[in-house]
Amino acid sequence: MTGSTTTNAAKIRAEMLDSFDEELELELEDERSTGLLAEGPEPTEAERLQRKKYFKELFRLQRELVKLQDWVVQEKLKVVVIFEGRDAAGKGGVIKRITQRLNPRVCRVAALPAPSEREKTQWYFQRYAAHLPAAGEIVLFDRSWYNRAGVERVMGFCTDDEVEEFFRSAPEFERMLVRSGVKLVKYWFSITDEEQNFRFDMRIKDPLKQWKLSPMDLESRRRWEAYTKAKEAMLERTHISEAPWWVVEADDKKVARINCITHFLSQVPYREVSRNGIALPERVHNADYIRGPVPRELYVPNVFETS
Repeated sequence: MTGSTTTNAAKIRAEMLDSFDEELELELEDERSTGLLAEGPEPTEAERLQRKKYFKELFRLQRELVKLQDWVVQEKLKVVVIFEGRDAAGKGGVIKRITQRLNPRVCRVAALPAPSEREKTQWYFQRYAAHLPAAGEIVLFDRSWYNRAGVERVMGFCTDDEVEEFFRSAPEFERMLVRSGVKLVKYWFSITDEEQNFRFDMRIKDPLKQWKLSPMDLESRRRWEAYTKAKEAMLERTHISEAPWWVVEADDKKVARINCITHFLSQVPYREVSRNGIALPERVHNADYIRGPVPRELYVPNVFETS
């Protein structure tokens, strides 16, 4: 093998590892929050094997998600996925793994803030409808119109009459979406009281995650039972055949991610889209082209070396 070939092979390997590092960085973030990595014990051999198994399956599923994405574009499908659950249930972690290797122009996340004063006077579903997909798009709702059945109800941001109207309207709204050609998938991430308490405690201890704890999150801990009753009513009143609820057991984050992504792939029948071979065109070289100099002061200072 020539030196040039060896160099190219090394660059290819480095590029692939860099892609994997994106996921490793997310995992290290999780591990830091559950033991603040440097202070915790070294992982056992069984834990290393389990982690390897997890990564292998996750990367396989992400390849399938790319195939699904291509199918959605080719067939001009409209896909909506709703992620609901208690605070710290792991919804964001699953969403990150789904979108990580997809085209953001095809698969996007809708995470709406609290409604403005104007939006509060609109039809309740109006601001959510604005984020629904066009043909060839996937939209992941990180919380959705079900805010009314959960946080708004528990925190007293709406009246009992408004909650009742939501329960009457939501199934009809969703049936209308399905009739119009939208594939709607709804997930509820379920964690135990003890697990949520643990995750909140880790966020308090981790300075990189403290921003995730809002006063509303802290209040939700106190109102655990009220949230449970609201969840039970929501599942009972809005579980319809056209758009059923699917419950993801989420105390184990990695297991929840694999289970949810696997299930999501099963909900949208797809096939791999055949592609024509791609070849890079030859770059045009002009004899009179001279690359102009860039002043050194425009460069970002080099403060990190990899070797």
